[in-house]
Amino acid sequence: MLLTVAGSMCSGKSTAGRACADLPHLAVHDFDEIGVPDGADLRWRQRSMEQWLRRVLEYQSAGVDVLLLGQSPLGEVLATPSAVHLDGLAAALVDVADGERLRRLEARDPGRWDDAARRACVGWAHWHRGHAADPRHRQEVITTDAWPGMVWNRWTAWTADDPRWTVTVLDTTDRSAAGSAADLRAWVVAARAHRTAC
Repeated sequence: MLLTVAGSMCSGKSTAGRACADLPHLAVHDFDEIGVPDGADLRWRQRSMEQWLRRVLEYQSAGVDVLLLGQSPLGEVLATPSAVHLDGLAAALVDVADGERLRRLEARDPGRWDDAARRACVGWAHWHRGHAADPRHRQEVITTDAWPGMVWNRWTAWTADDPRWTVTVLDTTDRSAAGSAADLRAWVVAARAHRTAC
């Protein structure tokens, strides 16, 4: 099973994800572990998701689930060629209010981010929220100039009330790091107990 956790920068994904590392038969990975090249773009992320899914399938054959933390929204995961071979898939969005995200961004890398980069980070977070709620939300953001291997018709006709489109939103804005970690851990346990295939 793949438990995919998306979110724009500084939402708290990695911190919360580490709290799940001791769960039995679960491997926790950060998407960027594979190395992010200079100029990494949409196509790189989508092509790399295929690489990750092949690794997930290896874990799956050994009876191990994978918690994957990154930027890839549910629509990209579903459209990745190897997704059809998963024996279960659950998606979460770890989110935080815009002001708190910008505060965390500056605290993490003081002076590194200019206004355009901060706007892009917040804009990506806004898109994630819309995508989590409705698969028809601005699909072109991930489908235009996409990696040619993607199979978009697996989900692009779905509507927000389709039971196959379920993204749990975990808001870390007013939560301590320990509280956010507990929220993600609880989601992982529940998702594994009620796994649904792709």
